Amino acid sequence: MPILNHMVEYSTHLDAVFHALADPTRRAMLGHLAERELTIGELATPFHMSFAGASKHVRVLENAGLVKRTIRGRTHLCRLEAARLAEADAWLKRYERFWSAKLDSLEALLRAEDEAKAKQVKE
Repeated sequence: MPILNHMVEYSTHLDAVFHALADPTRRAMLGHLAERELTIGELATPFHMSFAGASKHVRVLENAGLVKRTIRGRTHLCRLEAARLAEADAWLKRYERFWSAKLDSLEALLRAEDEAKAKQVKE
């Protein structure tokens, strides 16, 4: 796969993941699914929402590749699919290195300032 196509696909996946994660209800649903497989009704209960409302949230999570829904008769079972979360985590880690370096520099600057102040007090 050419790099440009891979980047576009990666971006599309990330866009969908971050869109899904932007909603606190969907983030909470993922937290529940991290513990075990749940039905749509079980996902809806803590939020006092209808099956249809919960199903819309699950559909967004499915489209982002974060949830897999299996239908058994009238029961819709959902389970967490963590691979896309790993992709988002990898993307965020690139920026974590940037901020860690910046924070390390700030820490060194503040320590030097504290040491200079302590030295002045002693004099």
